[in-house]
Amino acid sequence: MKQYLDLVKDILETGEKKENRTGIDAYCVTGRTFQHDMKDGFPVLTTKKLPFQSIKSELEFFIKGLTDKRWLQERKNTIWDEWCNPRKVPYAHDSENKNRMMNENDLGPIYGFQWRHFGAEYKGPDANYSGQGVDQLANLVEMLKKNPNDRRMIVTAWNPAQISEMALPPCHYGFQVTVNRGRVNLLWNQRSVDTMLGLPFNIASYGLLLHLLAKESGFEEGILTGFLGDLHIYENHLKGAEEQLNRKPDNLPQINTDKFTSIFDWGYTDSKLIGYNPQPKIDFKIAV
Repeated sequence: MKQYLDLVKDILETGEKKENRTGIDAYCVTGRTFQHDMKDGFPVLTTKKLPFQSIKSELEFFIKGLTDKRWLQERKNTIWDEWCNPRKVPYAHDSENKNRMMNENDLGPIYGFQWRHFGAEYKGPDANYSGQGVDQLANLVEMLKKNPNDRRMIVTAWNPAQISEMALPPCHYGFQVTVNRGRVNLLWNQRSVDTMLGLPFNIASYGLLLHLLAKESGFEEGILTGFLGDLHIYENHLKGAEEQLNRKPDNLPQINTDKFTSIFDWGYTDSKLIGYNPQPKIDFKIAV
């Protein structure tokens, strides 16, 4: 994962200090790419320990099209704790509203809802959306099997009509799948990149999705590519970033998924990393 460390170094050396909605200044660069060949191992950081259980369960949450953060919390996943549907609790920085945001379970029509029910009216996390909207993920899987040369295998989470209901407008807002030489590739687009805290999760999550699509289709795992828009390192992450740059990457682990039948039946406990030997965790406070 030297590429990731190179991005961190680039931002520290060339980034412009800017204000942003979180109230914590960040050093920013624009327009970078990340690319990894899955034959070289599973793309998870070894220069700090990542909570892979949370990465996996969040992806299952998206694949199922869920929007109630209690499902994540029941699996000890705290990724979405600080956010909620802004129509129920408006976004704010004061302690009273932060507590209200924490206590509201509805995340609104975020990633998974758009993947599985694009265009459907959002009626809350407990509604039955079966057969409603466009199931982009199911359509992609079907096309991947029937016509893998198709250049329209795209899933988007960016729905302007429902952004005002989403806990967060999607940072990684779409992905495309291609097949070349018998290998399935995944390319994702990301508008906003929290480089120290979010990007390692995004890389591993889309690497896992690529792995599952390869299992589903029978193709080999190919190239994972990220098109990254605004990459930033928050001011309160600088010390941790320097510490991580001083660490030497280890060999990447492999991933194994047992008893696979379908991506839609997959559970996060079905996939495990083999040979993951990361260095100690580095704490990065999240910018809400």
